[in-house]
Amino acid sequence: MLLDIFNYTFAAIMIGISGAWVLLIKTMIDSFRYTPLLDKFDQKPHHNPRVSVILPARNEENFIQKCLDSLTAQDYPNYEIITIDDSSEDSTGSIIAQYAKKNSKVIHVSAGPKPEGWMGKNWACMEGYKKVTGDLLLFTDADTKFEKNVISLAVSHLESFSLDALTAIPKMVCLDFWTRITLPVLSTFLHTRFSAMRVNDPTKNTGYFFGSFFIIRKKTYDTVGTHEGVKHEIIEDGALGKKVKESGHKMKMVRADHLIDAVWARDWSTLWNGLKRLMIPLFLQNGKIAVGIFFAVLFLLFMPYVMLAYSIPFVNSSFSSNIIFASSISSSVLLYSACLIDSRALGIKTKHAICSPLGSLIVVSGFLTGLLHAKTNAGVSWRGRKYSMKDHSPNFINI
Repeated sequence: MLLDIFNYTFAAIMIGISGAWVLLIKTMIDSFRYTPLLDKFDQKPHHNPRVSVILPARNEENFIQKCLDSLTAQDYPNYEIITIDDSSEDSTGSIIAQYAKKNSKVIHVSAGPKPEGWMGKNWACMEGYKKVTGDLLLFTDADTKFEKNVISLAVSHLESFSLDALTAIPKMVCLDFWTRITLPVLSTFLHTRFSAMRVNDPTKNTGYFFGSFFIIRKKTYDTVGTHEGVKHEIIEDGALGKKVKESGHKMKMVRADHLIDAVWARDWSTLWNGLKRLMIPLFLQNGKIAVGIFFAVLFLLFMPYVMLAYSIPFVNSSFSSNIIFASSISSSVLLYSACLIDSRALGIKTKHAICSPLGSLIVVSGFLTGLLHAKTNAGVSWRGRKYSMKDHSPNFINI
């Protein structure tokens, strides 16, 4: 009797999860289909305002050369590249200095010591902002590469639609096995909560920037408080995008995965810490809701596989066992299908996509670790620094 109650209860949950994944898959497909492209629009005549590229870099000796090569090769006629060495402990600073010596577009800035209460990247962006001469600011990361017409397209898109800010979805580059099996699992949620359809809808509150590429008018950046207004935020691009949207400015998200490459996670360590830092702001905003979200993610991303493994030995032993087996198969197939669809869109090979159940386990475990860190006020490591979160109360995500 108790076993039947257990089976029927979890069968009902699996049916609900199946319905959720049907909606998630539809939203994901709609996102692929309807998100506008950076290079597909009706261009209008415009002037070429000066663009100040703000490029913070900390310990980026393995990536920054390719980034600067692609930036210095841009075909836009009026821009500068403010490149900030954020107290690097490797050869990043000397590489920047070499580029600045060879190319007058590259301006080398050495960030001062990070003040208390600031996240490192946010401080570096502010240090670079002090040197800008442009009316448009383009923020990017040191592990990003661009086709030569990206700045021209971004400015033209911004001016043609009279936008205050524009952010582009890059191709997420995975460098190792762990990121290749994890990104498709996590990315399914980016097509829902932070999808371009929501960001581009003026009736929605969703505002979000991809840190690898967003261009914003200087006056808009000043109005929303610059990076100083989000100095304590772990996910500063999301926080800044939310401020822009909530303040009534006109922003847009476009796809540029055929024009921009950005490294999502470089190895196991950056992947693990990246997953943790996604959950910490949620807990600090509202602990009870964050715990609820964790369990929702647990059931959506992993429990179908657990319940399928549980039900297989009991097939045909009772009607309730058959019900939970059937519902577990349904939810597992839909979850697996979503990961396969997203893997294909991300350019990840099938041999990695078939490991998505392991990717689900990694995501859930990373989120749980993030919750525990936030609850115990333990620090989080990012880009060679350790941050204590006990005094931070992020509020950029509407949960």
